[in-house]
Amino acid sequence: MKYEFVAAKSIIQNGNSVNLYWGCTHNCIYCDSRSECYNKPNFETIKVKKDCIKIFTEEIYRKKHWCMISTGAMCDPYIPLEEEIKLTEGMLEVILKRKFGVSLLTKSDLILRDLELIKAINKESKAVVQMTVITADDKLCSLLEPDVCLSSRRFEVLRTFADADVPTGLWLAPVLPFICDNPENIKEIIFKAHQAKVKFIICFGMGTTKRKGSEDYFYACLDKSFPGLKEKYIRTYGSKYICPSPREKELYEVLAFECQKYGILYKHQDIKTVFRRKKQFKQLSIFD
Repeated sequence: MKYEFVAAKSIIQNGNSVNLYWGCTHNCIYCDSRSECYNKPNFETIKVKKDCIKIFTEEIYRKKHWCMISTGAMCDPYIPLEEEIKLTEGMLEVILKRKFGVSLLTKSDLILRDLELIKAINKESKAVVQMTVITADDKLCSLLEPDVCLSSRRFEVLRTFADADVPTGLWLAPVLPFICDNPENIKEIIFKAHQAKVKFIICFGMGTTKRKGSEDYFYACLDKSFPGLKEKYIRTYGSKYICPSPREKELYEVLAFECQKYGILYKHQDIKTVFRRKKQFKQLSIFD
């Protein structure tokens, strides 16, 4: 695996988000992080932020108020390189010592390596584990996200953390038009999320996005695995950035109905409650 160290002035970004790496080797066909607007060429060559744990430690100890540190929005914190250089593990150790919270978003079962560490953070403060799942079909998953664990394995990981009393969530994003945008897929994902004891499902829209850089890679992958589908995308969406599913309204209704049936949070305002700091235990009196 190719990687190189790059200088970093700061690690904790706006909103208390962290990306210790840049680039990814999961090779998901729809990845927006490939877009040229981020000005990160050679996406498969991982950029590692030099002295990132040292900088992160200095920054988190300068914070006056407790917060949740989040990671995974732009780069998966558990890319295969993490197994070797363990930066995410180092970050979690600092968070535990500082008694802050953490929210982790990944597609990788490598996160199980840090199960005990994440449990400790959750016991001390707050930890939330989230995984992206866009199809319940493992065969389709292997085409869309070829170099990371299958959807079925991700549900197993979510169940493991839920059984350890760590709150879990599922990201249903993107919902690829003409590939994943059918009610049967949405229902099966939500049912399996229920079986895995998932607390919430985040969906930003029943569709996908594409722009220069990510679009080129996406279309090349469609040509390889879904012949003729690129032309359908071009006819339907042209150069649009936001590409909603033609079945958008129907799929939202399915999402709402199925989540309500299983008691899974799906409204963004409700989901925010999961990320609040755990209440401190109080001494019970004889009258409680």
